[in-house]
Amino acid sequence: MSTPVDDPLSRERSHLAASRSALRAMREDVEALDISDVTANWVNAEVLARQIDERIKALADLSDTPLFFGRLDYLHAPGSEQAEGARGERFYIGRRHVHDADGDPMVIDWRAPVSQPFYRASKQDPMDVALRRRFGYTRGDITAYEDEHLSDPAEAARTSKLLQQEIERPRVGPMRDIVATIQPEQDEIVRSGLSGTVCVQGGPGTGKTAVGLHRVAYLLYAHRERLARTGTLVIGPNRSFLHYIEQVLPALGELTVQQATVEDLVARVEIKGTDEATAAVVKGDARMARVLRGALYSHVTMPTEPVVVVRGSRRWRVPAYELEDIVRELLDRDIRYGAAREALPQRIAHAVLVQMERSGEAPDDRVQDAVARNSAVKAAVKQTWPAVDPAKLVLRLLSDAEFLAAHAEGILDEDEQKAILWAKPARSVKSAKWSAADAVLVDEATDLIQRTHSLGHVVLDEAQDLSPMQYRAVGRRCTTGSATVLGDLAQGTTPWATRSWEEALAHLGKGDAVVEELTAGFRVPTDVITYASRLLPHIAPGLTPVVSIRENPGHFEVREVSGAADVVAACRESLRHEGSTGLIAADARVPELAKALTDAGIPYLGPGEETTQDTRLTLVPASLAKGLEYDYVVLDEPSAVVDGEPDERTGLRRLYVALTRAVSGLTVTHAAPLPDQLTA
Repeated sequence: MSTPVDDPLSRERSHLAASRSALRAMREDVEALDISDVTANWVNAEVLARQIDERIKALADLSDTPLFFGRLDYLHAPGSEQAEGARGERFYIGRRHVHDADGDPMVIDWRAPVSQPFYRASKQDPMDVALRRRFGYTRGDITAYEDEHLSDPAEAARTSKLLQQEIERPRVGPMRDIVATIQPEQDEIVRSGLSGTVCVQGGPGTGKTAVGLHRVAYLLYAHRERLARTGTLVIGPNRSFLHYIEQVLPALGELTVQQATVEDLVARVEIKGTDEATAAVVKGDARMARVLRGALYSHVTMPTEPVVVVRGSRRWRVPAYELEDIVRELLDRDIRYGAAREALPQRIAHAVLVQMERSGEAPDDRVQDAVARNSAVKAAVKQTWPAVDPAKLVLRLLSDAEFLAAHAEGILDEDEQKAILWAKPARSVKSAKWSAADAVLVDEATDLIQRTHSLGHVVLDEAQDLSPMQYRAVGRRCTTGSATVLGDLAQGTTPWATRSWEEALAHLGKGDAVVEELTAGFRVPTDVITYASRLLPHIAPGLTPVVSIRENPGHFEVREVSGAADVVAACRESLRHEGSTGLIAADARVPELAKALTDAGIPYLGPGEETTQDTRLTLVPASLAKGLEYDYVVLDEPSAVVDGEPDERTGLRRLYVALTRAVSGLTVTHAAPLPDQLTA
């Protein structure tokens, strides 16, 4: 029996099929392009070929991903007078733009201005939208739709069931985009301008990471040419996290955004060692920038001898006092050490040229360049403003107590200086056991010598765990651009964790940034976030607790167990449900639980490895849980998670992170007593 022609679902399926066909035609048109006659040389050909290849990839039709997820029927045509009876236009909202053979749009990019009411229109402010339709999908095929008649006063406002289902949909594999479920307060941040820096404070499940990634996608849409020149970068806390989020932007058609950790950015020396917490805190303190600057510029010495330049039969003498004036002027200009060093021979040469002109000669720029390269000038520059290797500078500071004391006086006290001095000085840069904090110091020293390249926009996720010196390292990458800073003060788990966003943004060099707070929880069930929020008064007093807006309360249970076998049993129970399961445990307990899972014949993955339908369990050390989400979580021994950190506050914050990784259900298993803060 055929489906009636006027069946709405049938019509929508037909539009989906036609849109997919149009997208395929768009891709085939690009694949058929012949560039052999339009490129002047092989370099242009390579660039154009790469651009075409990226365009082809961006036009890929992902069969399991809905091409469009919504529809807007406007009351009036855009820009027309709102006359009674005027008929508006209909737009399908999707992940990318699709047009037919005549160039007419079949799907509108979610980032286009005409799509904005899909996210922001309401009964109170319909934004000229008569109808908003959401679509339900199963493996890429439309299976349902849901309508909101925003301009009909007789229809009461209600919660979208399809929206709730999409938010609560089980998760297998890497992070997905939230383009179909962006909420009004999230959309405001996503569409904020390129020129300003935005800091998003968001508790677990508020979607701050997704908001940051979608903001990048929006900015690339709205400012594509500018960002194509200047570049964009997403910075995450670790490789597991980056692997988890890496498919979000490609799913939105954006393939050019680079991803890195802070360690990747500052990888100028090989990391071979680790620091005690006390040393790491001092090395990460912003005062170290002053110590480094003083140590670097201590290499500049005032000239005591004149420079004598011999050219032919003439000798030109620049006295020491004039050389000193040149050096002091360069110091007062506060330009980079290396730039000043490059300018010094030209300034000396200019002084010689002035003397030549006074004697009646007419030297030109070629003469000045020749004088600047004169051996006497080179020798004076080497003596006065020597070249400095940034890694060797840091090596000397951390190895030479007298050198450190000379430049840390009045900045670091004696105990702090002792804390960062290496017990066994390294012989060379290559043999040194550099720590992650040392690498940041080398990066700071490098920037003092030569300016770091600035990008157009940087997204910094899980920012609350960065030290002031790490903030400075990130800030150097966007001095002429903007940033999106994402984090949660309650989830800071480093000894140097951020105390306030105002302080952090100052270190980043973005003190005028706007701080936005997301408090509506879309991912974490009500019972789970309520339980975890018991810790907030102890870890982040004054921070607004997340309020879950989930209709489904989710599964929550605290279960006393007798050993690892009971923890494995809890995992088996979670795996009976659809979706992913994460077993989170204190790092020290991971080997025991890994053995128990293997003995029980349950396959499992490590953090960052992609789950499949056959292997849906991930064993996660608590130290790597941040930023990850699973449908169901079994949290092993909360007290062990707390005890695994150097102090109680950091341990409770680590526990807060672990408790809030669940999207649908949480089982807390414990043999030891629970922390008092959870039972109070």
